[in-house]
Amino acid sequence: MDEPRTESLEGSASSRMPLNAGEPAAYGSIVAAADPESPPRGDVEAAPLLSPAPRAVLRPLSKEELEEAAGGPRWTRIRSRLVLLFWLTWLTMLGTAVFIVVKSPRPVAPPLRWWQKSLFYRLQPALFMDSQPGSLRGIEAVCAQLAYIRSLGVGAVVLEGLFLTGASPDGPVLNGSLVTGPQVDHLLKESSKAGLRVVLDLCELNFTASTEVSEVNDTSASPERLSTVQHALTSWLEKDVAGFAICDTDPAYSERTLTEWRRVIRGLNETGADRIVLVRQTGEELNSTRSFNGSLVEVVMRSILPPTHHILSAQEVAESMEACLREGAGAVWPSWTMGGRASSEFQKLLLVLMMTLPGSPALQPGDELSSTLNVTLPEDQDVPSSNTDRERRLALALYTSLSLSKAREEALVSGSFTMLSFNSSSSTLAPPILGFLRSWGCVQILVVLNVGPDPQSLDPHWAGGLPSAGVFMVGTGLDRMGTVALSALSLRPQEAVVIKLIEARSFSE
Repeated sequence: MDEPRTESLEGSASSRMPLNAGEPAAYGSIVAAADPESPPRGDVEAAPLLSPAPRAVLRPLSKEELEEAAGGPRWTRIRSRLVLLFWLTWLTMLGTAVFIVVKSPRPVAPPLRWWQKSLFYRLQPALFMDSQPGSLRGIEAVCAQLAYIRSLGVGAVVLEGLFLTGASPDGPVLNGSLVTGPQVDHLLKESSKAGLRVVLDLCELNFTASTEVSEVNDTSASPERLSTVQHALTSWLEKDVAGFAICDTDPAYSERTLTEWRRVIRGLNETGADRIVLVRQTGEELNSTRSFNGSLVEVVMRSILPPTHHILSAQEVAESMEACLREGAGAVWPSWTMGGRASSEFQKLLLVLMMTLPGSPALQPGDELSSTLNVTLPEDQDVPSSNTDRERRLALALYTSLSLSKAREEALVSGSFTMLSFNSSSSTLAPPILGFLRSWGCVQILVVLNVGPDPQSLDPHWAGGLPSAGVFMVGTGLDRMGTVALSALSLRPQEAVVIKLIEARSFSE
């Protein structure tokens, strides 16, 4: 009985088949038992439970597919033309901008010579003398001041009073009681080290002896004396003297004299050295009977105030300032000095005017600025007692601001000059408000001076073509800053302001 059952079980076992027979092992597969004698199969446990998803194959779109995605060939052409139109428009705008920049007028600063860019300083070594005649602390004291003078922005010193006055047919002769030749040579060397040029003032010297001799037909003596004068001038030029000054009222002031000087100077200028002839205008206007073209003279030194022995009134100061503005720069490059005597409240006005007019300012001891120097002034150049140390410091600060503005703004150096008619000194409102405009390209600088004793406001219709607002650059009170509407500007008594004008829309922003 037992034997048939055994066979039946064996037969059943032999007939048992695994699921998914013949397929790789996967989830749900039943794998037949392995033969214990066969090597183990590691691939059964490492087989993944799920098959990986098929990877997408990327391929570029065909031309037809691209046109279909873009909306068809018609829209493709439209977009291409729009892109082309954009670039053509951009290139046209760029070309137009370049054309406007190239063709638009641009101010070109004229090349300026050294005397057109420098400040002059009139210096008298006699002011540095001790009380005893002939006892000098002079040249050394002058040399000690050179660094300070250079710090003011001065480029050239005009030495006055070194030579004997009167007849000098053989050329300039040093005043031996004042200074010696070696001392002057030392001063020239020290000035060169300090970066200062030196102009020798030959005013009140008479070189006409050669002319007088020629008038009596003494032709042999005349060339000899002329050669002596030329030799004397040449010897100074060879010591690096930058030029000579002469007064327009001197007997020697003539076309012949200036032509002789020019001949001597031209011989050195050909080597590249710039030497000048400076004429000091001693009257209210240059001697019209002895004025010559600019080929003989480089600089004319002019005074804002006329020379007087009394202190000028406010009316006289206003009239002198107005006459100076109406005369303008003139045909020859001007150098401005304060000139006559005025009360202390006008000194700052004169300083502003001197530093902003066309030309080169010329400072001198006795000006409110220069009174900081430790010199003994003549009686007619006494510094007013009201000029305290504080006022001196303020005057120096004012000068520094004006000097920096002049160095920074091309309009104050090469710009055009236009006088503005607020009112005139002949009106019932005298002293007037004086003003002028310095323009360079699109830059406009307004200078306004109230010479009167009362506050003054500007007429809103004073200059309709100019911008209505500006920015303070300098003011005599040193307390003006920021933007200002000109219609709201009120000037204090004896106040001057320098304003850079700006467009109204820029001001409102």
